[in-house]
Amino acid sequence: MLRFETAIGECALEWSDDGLTHAYLPRSFPLDERPRTGGAATSGSPPATAVSPPAFVLAAADGIAALFAGEPRDLREVPLDLTGVEAFAAAVYAATRAVGPGEVCTYGDLARAVGSPGAAQAVGRALGSNPFPIVVPCHRVLSSTGALHGFSAPGGIVTKRRMLEIERAPGFTQQSLFA
Repeated sequence: MLRFETAIGECALEWSDDGLTHAYLPRSFPLDERPRTGGAATSGSPPATAVSPPAFVLAAADGIAALFAGEPRDLREVPLDLTGVEAFAAAVYAATRAVGPGEVCTYGDLARAVGSPGAAQAVGRALGSNPFPIVVPCHRVLSSTGALHGFSAPGGIVTKRRMLEIERAPGFTQQSLFA
């Protein structure tokens, strides 16, 4: 696990040789994890050998930190290890990653994109269990009315709104007074 500081707190990444296996936002990773480097970690047990994070992990950490510092960044090139992710969720994550910085879509848009019109709630459930928040930019997905719903990351809707403001998404180009 690689832990790193951002403007909103400590984040962390886990990975395998194939890509990220988990991205943790502040306050979303187990408290008993000790700071360390290495591949995908198991809770409470250090990796057999500590290794430097690969370039894609360092790039992901830099990109996430830059986003939280107010720079719009695109993390589509960060590889993901989707081992154990069901096919529908993997398709939803791929469709979500196609939504670029400063763009938004709806859960229904994603359902249609993955060939399952009418499955907006299933899309919401898949994004609710997204192991790669920010890298799979679920913050760019809005309800059919354009409302901010369904952001389970720490900070909830306030964090979602701030990410959209940073990316200058339509309708989110001014910071809210009360966020």
